[in-house]
Formats: sequence, C-alpha cells, structure tokens
Amino acid sequence: MNSSGHENLLALFLVLGLVFGVLAGLMAFLITYNEYSHHYHESRAPLSASLRTALFAFAVMFAVTIIAGYVLASYIL
Repeated sequence: MNSSGHENLLALFLVLGLVFGVLAGLMAFLITYNEYSHHYHESRAPLSASLRTALFAFAVMFAVTIIAGYVLASYIL
C-alpha cells in the first residue's frame, strides 16, 4: 500500500478512536456514577470519580484503536 493509503487508513482509525473513545468514556461514566451514587452521600465524590474513570476509559480506547490502526496499516494491510 502506498503512503497515501497508509495516511487514509490512519485517519480512519483516528476517527474510529475518537468515536469509540467517547462511547467508552460515556459508558464508563454512567456505570461508575450509578454505582458510586449508591455508596456516597455527597454529590461531589461520585461525580469526580466518574469523570476520572471516563477520562481513563477514553484514553485507553483511543490509544488501543490508534495502535491497532498503525499495526494494521504498517504490517498487515
């Protein structure tokens, strides 16, 4: 595959990483907030913990998608 094809494929995985990262972050936030709201009586603690979890889930999903795209574009496709 030529370099233009690699760039297009990496751009596709960048977009996929953003989409799946946002979905992963949203799901992680909703699940964590729902669970932590049962254990904490104050409203700040579950919100803060849920936002940290959502950010971590976004970062992991985004990174995994970008790495998978790079590996696929460079070595497999």
